[in-house]
Amino acid sequence: MAKINENYLLLPENYIFSEIEARIQKFKKENPDANIIDLGIGDVTRPLPKAVIEAFHRAVDEMGRPETFRGYGPEQGYKFLIEKIIKYDYEKRNIELSVDEVFISDGAKCDIANIQELFDVNNRVAVLDPVYPVYVETNVMAGRAGKPTDGKYENIVYLPCKEENNFIPPLPDEKVDLIYLCYPNNPTGTVLTKKELKKWVDYAHENESIILYDGAYEAFIQEKNIPHSIYEIEDAKEVAIEFRSFSKTAGFTGVRCAYCVVPLQAKAKDNKGRKHSLNKLWRRRQAAKFNGVSYPVQVAASAVYTKRGQREIKESIEYYLNNAKIMRKALKKIGLKAYGGVNAPYIWIKTPNGMNSWDFFDYLLENAQIVGTPGIGFGPSGEGYFRITAFNTRENTKEAMKRLEDL
Repeated sequence: MAKINENYLLLPENYIFSEIEARIQKFKKENPDANIIDLGIGDVTRPLPKAVIEAFHRAVDEMGRPETFRGYGPEQGYKFLIEKIIKYDYEKRNIELSVDEVFISDGAKCDIANIQELFDVNNRVAVLDPVYPVYVETNVMAGRAGKPTDGKYENIVYLPCKEENNFIPPLPDEKVDLIYLCYPNNPTGTVLTKKELKKWVDYAHENESIILYDGAYEAFIQEKNIPHSIYEIEDAKEVAIEFRSFSKTAGFTGVRCAYCVVPLQAKAKDNKGRKHSLNKLWRRRQAAKFNGVSYPVQVAASAVYTKRGQREIKESIEYYLNNAKIMRKALKKIGLKAYGGVNAPYIWIKTPNGMNSWDFFDYLLENAQIVGTPGIGFGPSGEGYFRITAFNTRENTKEAMKRLEDL
């Protein structure tokens, strides 16, 4: 009989969002007339920008004509999209990249999950706590995390982001090899200044570590002195891989398109101390395991960088940030402590009266028909907190806040 990868048995029985969905369905069955407002999973609600839709249609039409039909595309992505990414996302911030350093994919979550395949199973991993679950769970699947104890894995270094340290993580007090950073942060909605981020780049250089930098919410940054890319920090290319997505920026959650930057300078060692290019290894991995993002999707993504596309995605981002502003104002009015929502679409609420996060979830569902995400689902330091998102409609956002005020 075939044997399973027993590392999967070390995972929590349910993915946090699957457990949330199960509780929602149970409540709906018992309360069929309930009007539930979901402020939980970070899916978008606004449609794709018109510039994107029109480009999508043109590309699909091309696929229907023999003279313009395309089959397999390059695993790394089409050059026309990569060049626009470099020009609009990096060159305007005085960051130089070459075409062979950018890789188009079907999602930042996939890239972040897959990138750990490049690294030895004995690497020491550090994550922020609370943390987006995929960072931890993919390392559990690979056998890098060890056994779970009290909500933590023995071989993972947890860096607590708490109210008393303004949710800024401390540097590890031991040597780690891989560091997962996410800014603007999911779930807390907080950010790092350039000065704070430089500390991590310096640490990575001193310890020969690699930073895996999730910048999926970069487009929501509003304040000055907040870096939009880790490569705004000097010498970061030698120690950092960056991940970006069109999902929240342009509504691509159901379309699937993202990219990661693996600089040519980024290297790691083998067991004999010889250095190898991570760019070269990632390229080889993609060639073996990935057939690329479809041509119509990449054409649609390239339309994001047109003048009209930029205007339309800015409108959507402002729409969601205005939702966040409405929520922050309402939460303050009713006396709940809340963080984030200024440079990110996430708001991190401190649960009232010491209530644990799952109890608060049930309380809101049962008494206000509002759904959010229990903080404990993001790690031990998430207990006592609750995440809501700004991705719902304006009407639902206002109604949800009215229900909270009525409570």
